[in-house]
Amino acid sequence: MTASKTASAVGGRDAALEAFRAEGCSAPRSWGNGPGDAYGPHAHDFHKDGSITFHLDGGDVELGPGDRLDIEPGTQHAATVGPNGCSCVEASR
Repeated sequence: MTASKTASAVGGRDAALEAFRAEGCSAPRSWGNGPGDAYGPHAHDFHKDGSITFHLDGGDVELGPGDRLDIEPGTQHAATVGPNGCSCVEASR
């Protein structure tokens, strides 16, 4: 699998933004979706805060509040938003 999950990696949006700064990432972008929204396969880096399941060739990765998912650039993935929607922050290296 070309992705790795870190449970409870951040304590919220501000902590995620600080982690991006410390790691020299691009300017973060925020986004969110409603319950049950789904994305077809696509590729980019993510850093996540919210409720969403990412579908990767190696299996599904479910993320909750504060979890982090690092995906190698160019890795195809799809996603399904959880029943309460999600709020995410992403950046790339």
